[in-house]
Amino acid sequence: MPAVSDAIGLSRLICILGVVYVHAWTGLGGDKMTALAGSGQDVLRWSLVELFGRSAVPLLSIISGWLVAGSVTKRSYRVFVGGKTRAILLPMLLWNAIAIVLVVGAGALRIVPAPLLGDLRWVLDNMLELTRAGDINVQMGFLRDLFLCMLIAPVIARWPTSALASVAVLSGIYMISEYNAPILLRPSILMFFTLGIIARRHGWAERLAILPWWQAALPFAILVVPKTLLSIWGHGSADYHRFLLASTDLALRAAAALLVWRCAIALAQTAAGRRALVLERYAFFLFCSHLIFMWLIGPAIGDLTGPMGSRWWPAYFILQPLLALGFAIGLAQAIVAVSPKVAETLSGGRIGGRRQATSPAARPLAQAH
Repeated sequence: MPAVSDAIGLSRLICILGVVYVHAWTGLGGDKMTALAGSGQDVLRWSLVELFGRSAVPLLSIISGWLVAGSVTKRSYRVFVGGKTRAILLPMLLWNAIAIVLVVGAGALRIVPAPLLGDLRWVLDNMLELTRAGDINVQMGFLRDLFLCMLIAPVIARWPTSALASVAVLSGIYMISEYNAPILLRPSILMFFTLGIIARRHGWAERLAILPWWQAALPFAILVVPKTLLSIWGHGSADYHRFLLASTDLALRAAAALLVWRCAIALAQTAAGRRALVLERYAFFLFCSHLIFMWLIGPAIGDLTGPMGSRWWPAYFILQPLLALGFAIGLAQAIVAVSPKVAETLSGGRIGGRRQATSPAARPLAQAH
C-alpha cells in the first residue's frame, strides 16, 4: 500500500517550496524584466514559476478537499468552522498584520523599497484580501479562498458526486472566463477543492499512487508544449487567445498536480523522503512568512549576487525556497522559545503548545498550509 499519509506531507512541502518561486526576488521592475524577455535567465525563471510554482495551488487545494471529506461530516457546523477559523483565518490576519507593520515600516524608513501605508481600502485588502490579493502578502489570497471553501464544505461534502462535478466544472468555467467578481479571488481553488472531495469518495489517491510513471508524466509532457507556445505567441487581443491560454494553463496545473503526487508517493517510500517529512511541520510557517523574507532579507542577499541578469542571480534564484525555509524554521523556533502559545496561534496549531499528530494525514489540510 502506498504511503498516502506521508505523501500528503511531502506534497505540501514540495508545493509550498514551489510557491516561493512565484514570489522570488528578482531586483527588477516591469520595464527591466521586459528587457530580459527571452534571455536564458528569463527562461529559467519562467520554467520554475509557470511550470512548477503556479502548479502548486491545485494540489494543495485537492489535498485540502480530500482530507476535509474524511472529517467534515463528523463534527457540527459550528465546531468545524470554529476549527477552520483558528487554523486558517486567524493566522492569515495575524501574518498580514505582521507583514504590514514590518514591511511598511521598513519602507517608511527607506530600509528597503516597499509599499507605504495606504487608505482604508488598502488596509482592508492587505488585511482581509477583501477584493484582491494584498500588495505585501500576495500569497494569502489562497488562505482567504480556502477558508470560504471550508464554510461550504459541510454542505457540499454531502452532495452526490454528480453535483460536486458540476461545481468543479462551473468553477473552472468561471476561472477561464476571467469574470471579475471578488467572491473567490481564484475560482480554481474551489474547483480543485471539490475534486479533492470526489477523490476521497472514490479512492483516487490510492489508485493514482500506483499509476505507472509514464502515465503520470505524459499529460504534463503533452501540455507543456501548447502552454509554452501560447505563452510566447498567445497574448494577442483576440478573446480566443486568452481563453485558450487560460484553459491550457488550468489543464497543465491539473497534470502537474498528478505528477507531483506520483513523485511524492515515490519519495515517501524512501529514507530521504522520511527525513524530509521532519520539515513538513514548518511548511505553513514557510507559506506565511516567505514574503516577509523576500521584502526584508531578499534585497540584502541580492546586493551580493546582483539582480536578475547578473552572473550569480540564477544560483540565488534556485536556492531561494531553501533560504526562505531556513528563515521560516529559525523564526518558528525563536517564537516557540519565547511563547509556544503564540507559535501555536500563528501556525494554526501546527507548532507550539499542543502535541502534533505524527501522521500528516491526521491533520486536516485546512490546517496544513
